[in-house]
Amino acid sequence: MKILIVEDDADLREITTRSLEKERYVVSQAPDYKTALRKIEDYDYDCILLDIMLPDGSGLDLLEELHALGKRTNVIILSAKDSLEDKVKGLDLGADDYLPKPYHLAELHARLKSLFRRNQREGEKKVSYGNVEVIPDHFKVAVGGKELDLNRKEYDILLYFMLRPGRLVNKTTLAESVWGDHIDQVDNFDFIYAQIKNLRKHLKEAGATVELKAVYGIGYKLVEE
Repeated sequence: MKILIVEDDADLREITTRSLEKERYVVSQAPDYKTALRKIEDYDYDCILLDIMLPDGSGLDLLEELHALGKRTNVIILSAKDSLEDKVKGLDLGADDYLPKPYHLAELHARLKSLFRRNQREGEKKVSYGNVEVIPDHFKVAVGGKELDLNRKEYDILLYFMLRPGRLVNKTTLAESVWGDHIDQVDNFDFIYAQIKNLRKHLKEAGATVELKAVYGIGYKLVEE
């Protein structure tokens, strides 16, 4: 899962980033309104952790920009401003949750897991397609009930497609979502080809009824055989 932290406090931003990365999230940062606006225009995120009070603007204005861009991104407001008015306005503008600062990292992790679980099919703790199951809370994969051992990026790629079965995903979008912002600036995508080749092999050898199909010149999609 890819998260953008919009926070002007450098120490809090770094502490939160390190904590999230330990939980295997892909994390990007924005210290101010201008940087955050540029990032939401250029990239997509599964969730934005958004401070309301920024040195050069309001986080609430960023929520309005997200809406104007037509992006369906989960947003958790993280702010020392805990007035009812700000909370209500943020939720009205499309925020999904509100966590006042100072916050405990454990609670932030719990809120994120709950948010992502709600976005999955019927809030289930596991994601299923064909005979493949992924349990995001424990980073586990099973094929036909038997656990499948994958490396981190193979797992991240599989989960990304399991949440979007049958949807065509271009290589750049996949790279940004699994490896982070600015990966679109690399010279080639050989690192993606290698990971997908290995993932395909693992799925086939395990007897999976789903496969990653390549669409020449565009990207990949996960389909059921």
